[in-house]
Amino acid sequence: MELVEIVILAVVIALVAVGLVGGLVVGSRKKKQLPPPPPSAPTITPPAEPQVGEEAETPRDEARRTIDEVGLPDATAPAEEAPVAEAPAPEAPALEVPEPTAGRLVRLRARLARSQNSLGKGLLTLLSRDNLDEDTWEEIEDTLLTADVGVAPTQELVERLRERVRVLGTRTPQELRTLLREELITLLGPDFDREVKTEGGAETPGVVMVVGVNGTGKTTTTGKLARVLVADGRSVVLGAADTFRAAAADQLQTWGERVGARTVRGPEGGDPASIAYDAVKEGIAEGADVVLVDTAGRLHTKTGLMDELGKVKRVVEKHGPLDEVLLVLDATTGQNGLVQARVFAEVVDITGIVLTKLDGTAKGGIVIAVQRELGVPVKLIGLGEGPDDLAPFEPGAFVDALIGD
Repeated sequence: MELVEIVILAVVIALVAVGLVGGLVVGSRKKKQLPPPPPSAPTITPPAEPQVGEEAETPRDEARRTIDEVGLPDATAPAEEAPVAEAPAPEAPALEVPEPTAGRLVRLRARLARSQNSLGKGLLTLLSRDNLDEDTWEEIEDTLLTADVGVAPTQELVERLRERVRVLGTRTPQELRTLLREELITLLGPDFDREVKTEGGAETPGVVMVVGVNGTGKTTTTGKLARVLVADGRSVVLGAADTFRAAAADQLQTWGERVGARTVRGPEGGDPASIAYDAVKEGIAEGADVVLVDTAGRLHTKTGLMDELGKVKRVVEKHGPLDEVLLVLDATTGQNGLVQARVFAEVVDITGIVLTKLDGTAKGGIVIAVQRELGVPVKLIGLGEGPDDLAPFEPGAFVDALIGD
């Protein structure tokens, strides 16, 4: 019995020992297989968003209404429109007051003298030589021809100068200046009537038609002439019959608006004769003093266009005779301007000439040449780009500007 108990006790002890050893082995294996747990991330509390304006205030208890307590507008009642502020009416541009025409060329004399004194000064220098031999007289002729005086007027002037210098004998500077002034004024035709005819009939305005080649300053001259007439107290209507040049009507209208002259115009490319007719008709209806008709700047080599210019003249004359037909010539073109003048004179009866661009490199002798060619006077001259640089032509003031005091 004791032996059996000893054996049983030994077996139990052995089993317990085996269990303890097995638990240690399993525990060590688990420790080796399991990875270490990741470090726990710190808990971060996000900052509160900043509050501005009313949200930053402490909430207050306010009386609130439910949707049933809110009154809705009557659907049949017209909605009230918010008042619309009326835009202020644009102010009318102030009218310009042109310079009076009396003595305008005298006021512009210095400008004319700066560009024209080569003719007068050159002649005075040659005439002041101690010995006026044939070579000197040939130089005088060359000076006159270079200034576009023309062959016939040059020969006439030289012959007169030679005779008067021979008779005079002594030649002081003042005597030579007086002599040259008298002869130049004689060539300019002091007996010409240079007044621009703008007097119409009892019930019709004076009608002036302005013609010329492209680039001579025809539309600008028409606008400046309107200023001249307004300065003399006349009411003016402008007819924009130049429908072939882009923006010609706009340009003329701008000139008219500056002095309060209305412009009658039509569509671009429209019938020039129709517009000219309407302009005179409007002038009669308004009781205007003068109607200025600006025609297209036609190339004188195109027969069809020249014929249409004649048509404009005939249509305008249905209201009454034209009082003035002004031919605008560019003074810098010299003898080429004479060719233009001849062709225009064949189509319409030119009654006066406007010479523009006499302020540049123009040669003052063209005034003499063109008058001799057409037998009509130079009535107006342009001496610059300013709005009041168009002046009535005065032979005495013109010659004084050429030869100086």
